[in-house]
Amino acid sequence: MSAPNNHGIGDATAPALAPPAAELNPQLREDGLFEHSSSASSLAEKKPKDPSDLESSHSHLAEAGQGERGNILAQYSEKQVMQMGRNYASKHGLDADLFARAAGLARTPLEFNSMPFLTEEEKIDLNLEATKRWHIPSKLIAVIALGSMAAAVQGMDESVINGATLFYPRAFGLENKDKWTKRERNLIEGLVNGAPYLCCSVIACWTSDLWNRHLGRKWTIFWTCFISAVTCIWSGFVNNWWHLFIARFFLGFGIGVKSATVPAYAAECTPPHIRGSLVMLWQFFTAVGIMFGYVACLAFYYVPKKSFGTGLNWRLMLGSACIPAIIVLFQVPFVPESPRWLMAKGRHLEAFESLCLLRKSRMSAARDAFYQYVLLQEESSYDAPTWKRMIEMFTVRRNRNGALGAWIVMFMQQFCGINVIAYYSSSIFIESGFTEISALLASWGFGMINFTFAIPAFLTIDKYGRRFLLLTTFPLMAIFLLIAGFGFLINQHADPKGRLGMIVFGIYVFSCIYSSGEGPVPFTYSAEAFPLYIRDLGMSFATATCWFFNFILAFSWPEMMQAFTPTGAFGWYAAWNVIGFFMVLWFLPETKGLTLEELDDVFSIPAMTHARYQTVELWHDIQRVVFRRKIPKQPPLHQHHRMAITNPEWNEKTEVSHIE
Repeated sequence: MSAPNNHGIGDATAPALAPPAAELNPQLREDGLFEHSSSASSLAEKKPKDPSDLESSHSHLAEAGQGERGNILAQYSEKQVMQMGRNYASKHGLDADLFARAAGLARTPLEFNSMPFLTEEEKIDLNLEATKRWHIPSKLIAVIALGSMAAAVQGMDESVINGATLFYPRAFGLENKDKWTKRERNLIEGLVNGAPYLCCSVIACWTSDLWNRHLGRKWTIFWTCFISAVTCIWSGFVNNWWHLFIARFFLGFGIGVKSATVPAYAAECTPPHIRGSLVMLWQFFTAVGIMFGYVACLAFYYVPKKSFGTGLNWRLMLGSACIPAIIVLFQVPFVPESPRWLMAKGRHLEAFESLCLLRKSRMSAARDAFYQYVLLQEESSYDAPTWKRMIEMFTVRRNRNGALGAWIVMFMQQFCGINVIAYYSSSIFIESGFTEISALLASWGFGMINFTFAIPAFLTIDKYGRRFLLLTTFPLMAIFLLIAGFGFLINQHADPKGRLGMIVFGIYVFSCIYSSGEGPVPFTYSAEAFPLYIRDLGMSFATATCWFFNFILAFSWPEMMQAFTPTGAFGWYAAWNVIGFFMVLWFLPETKGLTLEELDDVFSIPAMTHARYQTVELWHDIQRVVFRRKIPKQPPLHQHHRMAITNPEWNEKTEVSHIE
């Protein structure tokens, strides 16, 4: 049976099926290695003739006892798999006995209690790992803390401009009606506010593959935070609007590359059962950073001009975003590098040592290292040329489906309308009737809500899944954006409290819902959606999408408010939330609970097959809930189809001395 085609250009016509029983009985050779009895079969012969063969695949897998979480090593005997572990360890200078036992464990990881080759201490550690969800080592906590603080850098970079926008146009003479028209002022304000995201989408995000390939994950984070710190300080010393535009444009190199790297780094370091919760901390602490950005705006609001004739308060607001970036610079040297990145570079001993720091026991680290290596060997080469990997991101179905899913969640993170409020909430609240200081206080309340209501998502993203959170929140976000928009229709002089109440209620509840769904999912999902060999390019594509549409929002909102009126502008984004619901329903596979390599099978399902399946499932759900009909569930769409490894490395003879 063939592995997913992840490195050749072209698609399989349908997900590969499990091989016949004869093919599932590999023969042990004299030297302890084994070969597939089907080795002469071509990959083409093993592809299903028709998508309808999926149904037979379901029953075949059920009979094999693999279910949805089939293990690629399960069709080999314990002795064969342990020999594979010895060979891998000997080839890469690792402990052969440890990896032999770890390979046996990787074959059936939940049956550790019945494995005589494991010590009692190892069984106790494995039991704690299986039963205690947050049984994680201090170095993994350090990785989480690093990613969280890097996200806070991002959040402050985004929100300090909110308060500064109340002052810098006046300081640079943009409010001079004799020199600037209203339209010109709007365009300049949008250009300055959106400058970092223009840089991210056009240049910075597309360089993240280069940064990561040469520097690794953690040192890429170090240098991008250094850039963020320098450019934030630079922004505090500008003397005209175009100088501020340049400083903020270069800030995009810190924002763009970092946003493509941190989620991938977190995803590669964390175990699959808590990966969603830990990777979503990126968005959670981005919200924390946004809130602290509003705190900085409030803290510096009354600072006098002193020797700065153009104002000191807004300069301190912009410069304060350097604080979390400087903290990250001191965190980076104390965290391990991504084990998947090290393994892709052929540095297997370092990858294992990194996993030893990121797991509670050496046995867990060896198990994950071996299984990760087996799956990476099935996946593809990390050293393929960039141009070829870029082509394969869109021509190989598994990769294309991952790119489509990442594009949808990133596009909708912007076009759900949240960052219009993040960047312009002070202006929006002033338009609704607040004073400047009251508008900043209301914006701070928006920031508090944004991170507080990310906590439910943290607790549920790995339990209910990414799709559930999105499908639940998009319709609700549309409703409350409309409520906020219709609030502007209330006459400010006739009923000022009613106008304020309806607008603030709509915006705040919209923020609560966003933070529990669409907020934390996009960066988590994008970090999971791509195989390792194109993960850096895939995250470049995903984050470039996010920041491009972020720039479009920041640039267009002042003009949209004037052309559409506030009600029309809010209605525009409410409509996009409805569209987002159907895009998620049809084209977003679920990723929870599987290793990053096992997701190859999930994304190999044809997009239209997935869309048809989910449309039927939605109609069935409506009948069950609304009409109280007993409709049977459809067979699972995603199965683990690879029932045997195919990489020829495992057929190579390796001289290994060992005791059976």
